[in-house]
Formats: sequence, C-alpha cells, structure tokens
Amino acid sequence: MASTNSSQQVLRAVYEAPQPSTRTFEYQLSSPIASSNPSAENTKVKVAYLSELRSLVPKLQEEINVFLTERMEEDKKEAEAQGRQLSAKEAKEEENYGEEVVEEDT
Repeated sequence: MASTNSSQQVLRAVYEAPQPSTRTFEYQLSSPIASSNPSAENTKVKVAYLSELRSLVPKLQEEINVFLTERMEEDKKEAEAQGRQLSAKEAKEEENYGEEVVEEDT
C-alpha cells in the first residue's frame, strides 16, 4: 500500500504476529504523486509514479515471500523440537506449496 509520510511516498506492508514482533517491509518512492490537474505534464508525473510502483511491488512481494518462507521453516523446526508431527493434510499442503493443485472428484 502506498502511503504518505509528510510528502514522502512509501510502499509499505506490515506483518503482525504474536511472536516474533511486527515486521514492516517498505520502499521509498522517489516519484511524486500527480495533482488532480488534467494536464499533459501531470499525465507524465502519473505515469512515472505508477511505473515506479509497478517495479517496486514485485520486489516487496519477493521480500515478503522470503520472510514468510523463513518463518514457516522456523515454525516447522519448533514443532519438530516439541515432538509434533505434521498431519497428513499439512504434509500434503507443504508438498504442494506454491503449486496450483486441482483436486479430482473420484
């Protein structure tokens, strides 16, 4: 989500969980937000802003995915250390993580 921070634009995502504490991912945007004036110059400003957003969103997503994968591995290690085993459903979900699986009705 792009937000304003005293005229500085920020693309920010916040992960909240009881343990560990909250994690914030953010990127500063250098492109200004265009005014509501419908001019050719304003259109260029909007295009630059949206282009920058388009390039930063995948970077933000990748950073979040890496973080969440690390968290999943930590959670798995904690569960194993406590003697908990994955249920059949959890094992199947982990095996297919990141894949689109179509269940067949038989």
